[in-house]
Amino acid sequence: MPPMDAPAVATATDWWRTSIIDILPGSIRVRGYAIEDLIGRLSFPDMIWLMLRGELPSALQGDLLGAVLVAAVDHGPQAPSIAIARMAATCGVGINNAMASGINALGDVHGGAGQQCMSLYAAIASRMQAGTILVDAAEAELRSRIESREHVPGFGHRFHSVDPRAGRLLALVDQAQGDGVVSGRYAAIGRAVEDALARLKGKRLPMNIDGATAVVLAELEFEPEQGRGLFVLSRSVGILSHAYEQTRQGGRIKGPMPPSIPYCYDGPSPRTLPADRLSESKIGGKS
Repeated sequence: MPPMDAPAVATATDWWRTSIIDILPGSIRVRGYAIEDLIGRLSFPDMIWLMLRGELPSALQGDLLGAVLVAAVDHGPQAPSIAIARMAATCGVGINNAMASGINALGDVHGGAGQQCMSLYAAIASRMQAGTILVDAAEAELRSRIESREHVPGFGHRFHSVDPRAGRLLALVDQAQGDGVVSGRYAAIGRAVEDALARLKGKRLPMNIDGATAVVLAELEFEPEQGRGLFVLSRSVGILSHAYEQTRQGGRIKGPMPPSIPYCYDGPSPRTLPADRLSESKIGGKS
């Protein structure tokens, strides 16, 4: 075998760079920790924290992250990501394809509100850092978005008048603040947004799961982009559960509605081709 060219090896070695994991024969280290030391000692939320942040969370930080992951797991088969996974499962694809189909529906509108709300809270925090008090900062940011007809994420719900998940998460944040785990800054911002929306809209739009999740993840100092990824991780559990359940139930090529319920057609009324077109055939010349 000819000797390996040192510059070429260095170039190839530098092609991918990571501070996350180091794998050698007989050795796997995650952020420097031997995997065998982590197995059985870290919870899955702890492992997620280590992978994303590079350090181990405290027990209470890991518990709070775990609470967020539990809260967003599922919202029923009417949720598009769940419905799509179930429909895909009836088309004869594998569980991985059914899951991927559902996960791919988690975009800006369905699945992105948590990230967007984290960005909203960050914008209000920036106004406060510039010297604006909380009440005024929240109202100014919301007024700007409402006037430009931007959607305000994280508040109100099409199904729940009061989202039962939001109150529980906020209570856990309050408890964590009392324990010194979080500052409570973003919980205050989230509540100020709810109050400001009520003043500007003339009706109260309670914080929903996305608004509360944004509070927790911002308090834990995750970035907005990570917030969306964490939501996808959480909802993936629900997608898996529904896709697998559908494969056990059976069914073939199930669409979004039973065949007995028609969709709404609003196209042209029945019509025929003009006589001169009916007399011709594109295949084999004129009939």
